[in-house]
Amino acid sequence: MASYYLLSDGFGFSTVAALGWSSVVPALRTVWGLVRSRSVNGLALLMLVVNAVGLALSAVAGDPRLMMAKDSGVSSVVGVAILLSVRTKRPLMTVGLKPWVTKGSAAGNAAWDRLTAGSERFRRAERRFSAIWGTALLTECVVKVIGAYTVPVDTMVWLGTVLTVVAILAAMVIAGGSCADPMEKMVAAEAEAERTADGGGADAGSGMPVGAAAGAAAAVAS
Repeated sequence: MASYYLLSDGFGFSTVAALGWSSVVPALRTVWGLVRSRSVNGLALLMLVVNAVGLALSAVAGDPRLMMAKDSGVSSVVGVAILLSVRTKRPLMTVGLKPWVTKGSAAGNAAWDRLTAGSERFRRAERRFSAIWGTALLTECVVKVIGAYTVPVDTMVWLGTVLTVVAILAAMVIAGGSCADPMEKMVAAEAEAERTADGGGADAGSGMPVGAAAGAAAAVAS
């Protein structure tokens, strides 16, 4: 979605060209996931399907207002899909959230998996992150569809971009502050607790538990 708006609004690509070129990355990610791990990146696949539908509809949308409404309508599929995924075990926005929170480290990923399995608070934050993004994107699309038929076309051309930027920034700020930041702290705390448990359970070099080592030292001293 970001590449579509960058190409269309930032570089002046036509709708068809922007949709086509912005499909390259999702297509590559989908194919790479199938080849490497025999799994499908849900968000990448969704963007690929949405772009394909957008390309097909672009061939029949001749009216400028219909074109703007069509863009918003197709994009709204992303928001709806993200909201529906909140009810699943792996919300769609998790594929982007997890690397951000864990910093891609093995300890962070392990901490994430433990929290996902055992912490309802963590799972709620994960679902809420996707819910905020889905709501922001869907709201933006609804406003743009209304604007496409009520606001002058020349105004809506630049106003649509403003609405998109505002929606994305709002989602980043709200979801980041209320979900991503607390989750990052929980992952860091969990990873640190695991590291401490692994490294602090025995006296270094002796293989003896810390408590036993302290008791032995006290006995020798007495």
